[in-house]
Amino acid sequence: MRFKTLGVVSSLAIVAGLATPVFAQDNAAQPAAQPAAPESEDGRTNVITVTAQFREQNLQDTPIAITAVNSEMLDARGQTNIAQVAAQAPNVSLTPQPQNGGTGLIAFIRGVGQTDFNYALDPGVGLYVDDVYIPTLSSSLLELMDVERIEILRGPQGTLAGKNSIGGAIKLFSEKPSGDGSGSLQVTYGSFNRIDVRGMADFKVNDQVAVRASGIFKGRDGYVDLLDYGVAHPNENVPANNARGAYPVVGTQGGQAIGAGRIMLRWEPSSTVEVNLSADYTRERSEPQPTVLIAAGKPQNASNPVFHPSLAPGDANAGLAQGVGPGQPAWLPGKDGTAIPYDCRFVPAGQYSCDNLSSSVYSGNRRYISYANFLDGTAPTSQAPFKPYAALQNQDFNGWGLMGNLSWDITDELELYWVGSWREYTTKFGQDQDASPVPIAQLDNRLDHRAWSQELRLNGEFGDGLVEYTVGGFYMDQEGSYTARVDLNYAGIDFLHGPDTTPSTSKALFANAIVHPLENWSITGGVRRSWDEKTYTYFRRNPDGTVPGPCEFFTGAAPPGTAGPTGIGNSPNCLLTGIFDLAGEFKGSRWDWRIATDYRFSDEFLAYASIATGYKGGGVNPRPFFGPSSGECDAPGYVAPNPCNQIKPFNPETLITYELGFKSDFFDRRVRLNGAVFYNDYQDIILILSACPSSPCLRPTNVGEATVKGFELETTIYPIDNLSIDGSVSYINVNYDEASVAAAGLTGDETFPYTPDWTYSFGIQYDADVGPGTTHFRFDGAYRSEVFTETTNTSWSRMPGRFLGNARIWYTTEDDDWEVGLEVQNLFNKYYFLSVSDITKSLGSVTGVPGLPRTWAVSVKRNF
Repeated sequence: MRFKTLGVVSSLAIVAGLATPVFAQDNAAQPAAQPAAPESEDGRTNVITVTAQFREQNLQDTPIAITAVNSEMLDARGQTNIAQVAAQAPNVSLTPQPQNGGTGLIAFIRGVGQTDFNYALDPGVGLYVDDVYIPTLSSSLLELMDVERIEILRGPQGTLAGKNSIGGAIKLFSEKPSGDGSGSLQVTYGSFNRIDVRGMADFKVNDQVAVRASGIFKGRDGYVDLLDYGVAHPNENVPANNARGAYPVVGTQGGQAIGAGRIMLRWEPSSTVEVNLSADYTRERSEPQPTVLIAAGKPQNASNPVFHPSLAPGDANAGLAQGVGPGQPAWLPGKDGTAIPYDCRFVPAGQYSCDNLSSSVYSGNRRYISYANFLDGTAPTSQAPFKPYAALQNQDFNGWGLMGNLSWDITDELELYWVGSWREYTTKFGQDQDASPVPIAQLDNRLDHRAWSQELRLNGEFGDGLVEYTVGGFYMDQEGSYTARVDLNYAGIDFLHGPDTTPSTSKALFANAIVHPLENWSITGGVRRSWDEKTYTYFRRNPDGTVPGPCEFFTGAAPPGTAGPTGIGNSPNCLLTGIFDLAGEFKGSRWDWRIATDYRFSDEFLAYASIATGYKGGGVNPRPFFGPSSGECDAPGYVAPNPCNQIKPFNPETLITYELGFKSDFFDRRVRLNGAVFYNDYQDIILILSACPSSPCLRPTNVGEATVKGFELETTIYPIDNLSIDGSVSYINVNYDEASVAAAGLTGDETFPYTPDWTYSFGIQYDADVGPGTTHFRFDGAYRSEVFTETTNTSWSRMPGRFLGNARIWYTTEDDDWEVGLEVQNLFNKYYFLSVSDITKSLGSVTGVPGLPRTWAVSVKRNF
């Protein structure tokens, strides 16, 4: 027998080809190693092949909660990136990073994930492209093209996938080169001048070698307008800084420009050996993530944390104070020289707005406006001499990779499989955190990363199929650096962060076995031993490259009356004295294991039970305010809140999941229903301490414990020929241990970020024969109950529940050579946010990333 692992090399931009329906694969589409299922009367087999356990298995025979989607379903739904897939997967939340995260993904499965892009903190969901692990949140917002299928595995995959798959794993598998001479070209045009061009060509070099080349370009104008506040409000005190004269719109946010290419080679020198190689390159030159101001002003009290529109903009209680000490200049002087407060005038819409923008000046939708200018024009002082400063308005990405795998059938019962990769990227992104012309916080960020990984597996069986096993090893070496200009007027610092380096290594040995004591009964067991090392080296400098210090305030050398270490009379950035060329280290090792059993009661019904563990890697605090020179907090004689060393490691998060599930097909396979219930014991949760015990402090620490329970159901129904219905529903309940989270300022009543209690989705598709071709009609809807974007679950980080609907109609010719389609996304024009940032405690504001309004697109595709 052949143990093909479907490990095809791929790009991070994967270009679309044709595939059979994921819910209705015909026998011709089945891999040679997968037995064909009995057909129903209309020829539907509903066989979906997955490789979640390192070998080809029918989805319905795999004792793991899996959502599987293929390229035809992605195309039918109009989904073009990985974040959109989550709408149809239960207990899965995938969200693009906000403006402060650049190109990247926030991924949560069953409440476990990560929001921080910093290399010091690891993801909580494992992302794989053709068995190659993508180790960082940056670069993980993948374009979905040329995908053969996607597998979303829910629950810890610590044995099968390893490090950082504690919540689950998302695995993308690409179409292999076949040498059949096929090709395709698709052009799409739509709202905001959207232009997508996608092409693919698959050709044969000789009887042993096939090549597949693909490329894409995606472009779109921004959908949030940037307005110069002074130009748009000529009668107010706010000055204009627009060189374009009287026109208030100076730019946009949310525009995209992405190009990518890849070439793949498949070599089969014999019937037992297959080699796949690929090279890819991706380039993005997009605008910043669109960000709007939801509320702004000086915090008042617990019941009124931000400025209320009933107060006049000139009120003494309105707006964040200008400067942080005597003699500090106004951050934004008005036309008359007085300080402009940061308040509700810069909130363009909503209940917390007092913006009096005239419709004669701007007639667009005010909910898609930002007054950000990415500029700090504050007058320089001896304490803050590095002004003026302008952050870049960009979201850039350059990445490339080489990947390969080899499959060798040593015997009929033994296969050797190797996969390796080298990947590099550089991404740059600017941020105007206050989303206003008042320069409270501006940043420029740059991330550089490279990763080299190798994995070797030996798949085998013995006892005439009694035992199937996999043993193997994994190694990854990473090198990441983070550089930023961090201009935080509200904190009195303006410095260069980095380049902070984060080299790390991960090693693992693993084994997995499936035993079949009876024809319908299987027992699965696995174990994995992992070793991780990570070193974080800190560099804090002034923007001119000099090292901060000394801090006159702490040494007693500051003039009398100096307002703390950030006031006039201190050296620039003296708060950061001593944090230069300092290293923090983390080392750890861990055992993970999994045991599962499943029994097929009939051809229609299989039940399973499993216990599995997983972990999210440890690390070192990436944002210390005080280094070792400040002393140790637990040293004799220490008195809080004096400064103490915040360069501290944190340990991995750990999880044990108990799961019961079933897979079923009824009524001649016209109804498929899969379900699972789970209970998670979540330990050592990494939470951010704001007092540790010195302040300021933002220190990740293992202080949380929680139990989590929930259920998931997925179905596919074919009530009549040509009509299909698919859907899912899920529920999750989070219960923190109150005592464990008190140190992080939580009460225990909170839930996890980006984790809705309820989700449901459904899709309805009808394929109508219209003579020489087929017209397809499809509607998809998805509901998500309220979510919080912050661990503390503040009211400002709450995003209410929402339902989104998309529709698509397309026509394919009888020979499948041509396809013409029309799609409408966000059909009901729902105004919603992808993410919300509660920064009331520091900036006194709340910002959000609005989703796209209703958009349309038409596409034409030619298959060759």
